Amino acid sequence: MRDAFIAGGWGMYPTLIAGLALLATCLRYASRPESRYVPLMITLGLFTLFAGTLGFITGVMSCLRGFDVPMPSEGPNVLYLGIQESLHNVALALLMTTASALAASIGAWRLSRQAQAATVPVR
Repeated sequence: MRDAFIAGGWGMYPTLIAGLALLATCLRYASRPESRYVPLMITLGLFTLFAGTLGFITGVMSCLRGFDVPMPSEGPNVLYLGIQESLHNVALALLMTTASALAASIGAWRLSRQAQAATVPVR
């Protein structure tokens, strides 16, 4: 895991920070569902995905910049390895948003249960 983080380059840091903030917000929403958390969850989710995408794009750009003329023994393998390393940013962003979406779904389920309980008349 550490090697994948290092291979992803500088783009992993903003992706991780945004992803951890998103996960914390979604866990808070899951434990105490309030509608005030929804805009923050959406914004942090988008930021996490955009940071991962930006890390991927800048990684591919760096890889292509260094791929002037490959050595005959390596061929396009260097290019493939660079793109694979850049994809670590996208993988981290998707991992963080998926875990956070799961927590947000639990919060939404709890909120719907609370709303349903509030509308059922007591006999």
